[in-house]
Amino acid sequence: MNDRKNPRDDKDLIIQGHEADGIQELDNDLPRWWVWMFVLCVVHATGYLLYYHVFNMGRLQAAEYAAEMDVGNKVKREAQQQFEASLASLKPSTDEEVLGKGRQTYETYCSPCHRLDGGGQVGPNLCDDYWIHGARFEDNLRTIIHGVPVKGMLAWKETLKPSEIYAVASYIQGFPGTMPPNPKPPENEQQPEKPNEFE
Repeated sequence: MNDRKNPRDDKDLIIQGHEADGIQELDNDLPRWWVWMFVLCVVHATGYLLYYHVFNMGRLQAAEYAAEMDVGNKVKREAQQQFEASLASLKPSTDEEVLGKGRQTYETYCSPCHRLDGGGQVGPNLCDDYWIHGARFEDNLRTIIHGVPVKGMLAWKETLKPSEIYAVASYIQGFPGTMPPNPKPPENEQQPEKPNEFE
C-alpha cells in the first residue's frame, strides 16, 4: 500500500532492467509513516552524535560503567575495612546455616589445596595442632583475607564477601582434632590448648 495521491498506472512504475524470473520491480513511493520514522531516526542520531561525541556533554557507556564500578568498589572497600577492624572481636560461628555456607565456600575454593577433609595437599594440614600463620581465629581470618602470595595462596578479599570469609573461617575451626587419612605433616606453630575464643 502506498500514499500516492495521484497513482500512476503500474506500467509507468516499472523500473527497466529490474526483472528476475518474470517478476518486475515497481517504483512505488514509500509509505509516509516509514518516511517520517526514517527522518526522526536521522534527527535523533544527529542529536546523539552531537551530544555525546562532538560536544562531549554526556557520558558514554564505558564512562557510565567506570563510574558505577567506582561507586561499587568504594562500598566494597568500606565494608572490607569495617570487617577487618572488627576481626579481633570476632568468634567462630556455631550457627548451622553459617557453617553450611562456609562448607560450600571451602569445598569450592579451598579444598583443591587443603583437601575436602582438611588434611592438606599443596596447602597445609588444617586438622593438626600446628599453624603456620597463627592459631587464633583472627589469624585465620587475616590469612584468608590477605592470602599468602609467597606460597601461592590468593588474597580472597577480592573474591569473597566478608560474610563468606567469616563463614569459611568458622567452618575451618572445626577441622583441628579430626583425623583424616594420610595428612600432610605438621608445620610450624602449635595451637594453644585453650585459645581465647573457646574459653
